[in-house]
Amino acid sequence: MKLTGGCYCKEIRYTYDGEIKAALQCHCRECQYITGGHPNAIVILDLAGFKYEKGTPASFKRSDLEKPVTRFFCPTCGTGIGTQTPSRPGSMVVKVGTLDDPSVYKPKIAIFTVDKQAFHHIPDDVQAFERRPG
Repeated sequence: MKLTGGCYCKEIRYTYDGEIKAALQCHCRECQYITGGHPNAIVILDLAGFKYEKGTPASFKRSDLEKPVTRFFCPTCGTGIGTQTPSRPGSMVVKVGTLDDPSVYKPKIAIFTVDKQAFHHIPDDVQAFERRPG
């Protein structure tokens, strides 16, 4: 599968060659901060197949956490592109909104529903977990 995407202002562009490893919604409080209040709609991709074709994203990693994720975003428009996390080495976690064709997103699970807000929606066919599934 070939995917393409990038930021709102088009300064960052990426391609991906490979299969989507997972598609999910994350309802954790941290993701609510990052998205402006909603769950984070994400796909998990093999890092080996992910490549920035245009631009260089800025990154942010919290220094007060033991195992922080590295968040990548456009330094011009601020669009969050995705993250790399110690819990998924060799993966790139990409925000669905940055995909040129977000219709490829078919969430299978919702995680951290313990933090879910009343206005969050989980489709009936999506399995929900209070935290990360074992």
